[in-house]
Amino acid sequence: MAKELIDTIYSRRSIRRYTEEPVSEEQIKTLLEAAMAAPSASNRKPWHFVVVTERETLDRLAEAHKYAKMLHEAPLCISVCGDQSVSERFWVQDCSAATENLLLAATALGLGAVWCGVYPSQQRVETMSKILGIETPVVPLNIIAIGHPAEEKEPRTQYDEGRVHREKW
Repeated sequence: MAKELIDTIYSRRSIRRYTEEPVSEEQIKTLLEAAMAAPSASNRKPWHFVVVTERETLDRLAEAHKYAKMLHEAPLCISVCGDQSVSERFWVQDCSAATENLLLAATALGLGAVWCGVYPSQQRVETMSKILGIETPVVPLNIIAIGHPAEEKEPRTQYDEGRVHREKW
């Protein structure tokens, strides 16, 4: 079991090409359950998720975000958002943990996904908020394109001994 988890971590890669096959409602629920299993500061759980499957909205997001053109192909986008009224100081860390759980769950389900950053770019936050109907104090951290992969990437670790410091810098 531990080896399977490590293999899933190494297999999680940014996938930007997708087949036309839809992501099932069961798979979407599993992704969201995994995301919400993430740790959060003081268990505040500041996250909210906007699930997008309508082609018109996916295309609008793809056009509005310079690095999210793959949403023209993807059948699903999930935006992880943080409610700053719940956790003003740690919402980014909490929502990042939820995002990584979601990405790992996608890999475990045989799906491909890629995290496209929104926050802290104020212009992207405003644009994505407008498209998705998000209102302050909720802030979109990212948009994640998800689908059945039409590309394959080898598992890997990016371990670099030069970045490891023991006891002190």
